[in-house]
This record gives sequence, C-alpha cells and structure tokens, in this order.
Amino acid sequence: MSEAGFVAALLDPELPEPAGLVGPTGRPAGRRFDIYRNTVAGGLIKALEAGFPAVRKLVGEAFFAAMAGVFLRAHPPQSRILMLYGAAFPDFLAGFPPVAHLAYLPDVARLEQALRESYHAADHRPAGLEAFSPEDLLTCRLCLAPSLRLIRSDWPVHAIWAANMAGGPPPLPGPQDVLMLRQGFDPAPNLLPPGGGAFVSALLAGQALGDAIEAGGDGFDAGAALGLLLAQGAVSGVERC
Repeated sequence: MSEAGFVAALLDPELPEPAGLVGPTGRPAGRRFDIYRNTVAGGLIKALEAGFPAVRKLVGEAFFAAMAGVFLRAHPPQSRILMLYGAAFPDFLAGFPPVAHLAYLPDVARLEQALRESYHAADHRPAGLEAFSPEDLLTCRLCLAPSLRLIRSDWPVHAIWAANMAGGPPPLPGPQDVLMLRQGFDPAPNLLPPGGGAFVSALLAGQALGDAIEAGGDGFDAGAALGLLLAQGAVSGVERC
C-alpha cells in the first residue's frame, strides 16, 4: 500500500486496515491498527480543541469532535509539529454545510488561528519614538512585528470571542477589525477603531505612513492607532523613502 493509502486508512475508521500490515508476531495487525488509528485521530482532535476553544464552545463539544473528525480526514497533518495543526480550519468551516448558518464562525476561527500564529512567531526588537523623524514622518514606512496579525471581519468577531472566552458582554451586530499583538510572550486581540483595519492593512502592504493614515478615512484617529502599535511594541523599524 502507498503512503497516501496508509494515511487515508489511518484517519478514516470506515476504511479497512492496510493490506499486508502485520504485528510483531507476523499476524495481521487487526485490533492493534484500530487502537493506533483511534490514538492518532484522538490526538489530532485534541490539538484542534486546544487551538480553537471559542469555536468549540460555540458549536458544543460533541459536534466539534465530529466536525474535527471530518476535517482531519480532509486535511491530514503536513508537519510533525502539532502546535499549529489546523491552519486550514477557518476555510474548512467556510465551506462546511452544517455550520453555514453560523456565518461568523470562520472568522472566529481566524482570530484563534491568529492567536496561535502570533504566539509562535519570531521575536523582534521593538522600535521606539526615537526611530521617527519629524521631517519625513509621513513618508516613512513602518516595519511591523512578525507576531502582528490583522483580522478584518463583517461580523463582531472580537465581541463574539470575548463573550465566550473572556466574560465579555453579548455581541452587538456590526463589522469589527482586530489586531493581534504580542508584547512579551502572550498575544492578545485588540479591537481597532473605525478605519483602523484599513490603516494597518495599508502598513502591511508597505505603504507610507501618510498614505496609510489617509486610507483610514475621515475621522480616523491616527495618533491613537500609532500609539497602540508603539505601546505594544509592534513596530520593529522605520524605513525612510
């Protein structure tokens, strides 16, 4: 049997054990393979539960486990490191018919995936105010921390996450942009004000600070947004144009 066939049989309990698979005594693996299959699937499901606790809470434990079983058969691990297993989970949720009525669920998963990615991202040395020059402030480009992540959603994704994981109030309708920032070791989601998502998106695209501020639109509080980035150590450098 091919490696792909073995992996498929390992992850799908409906498939028979691979032909020719034997145990230490030379007899067919039988129950040994079933136990191994259950252990592997259980470990992957636990990795998803640990990575997406808000999603799990929103859909319920039993449903999440069943849904995770479907996911792992479609998306087997590509790495031996399970800490970030589930990168494809948000897009999987967006195309999974049983949760189509929970249109916000993929973005909640994207927020949780951003938390995981931010936690494991490379360290950096934050830049302070001394890195800026008044003469070319608006034409400079900001280098942002490797741990920074931006989630832009048509749903109140920060409020949904906070209500389920941090005891926040019930969410109100409306779009929300979230900036994942890590100061020290633990990342945290920060709700951006109106225009903040467009501002950070422009910075990530390499636009000059002045152009990014303009992208924020009328009424955008550029001072507060830039202050948040500096206070959280999210600026790693300043490039002059």
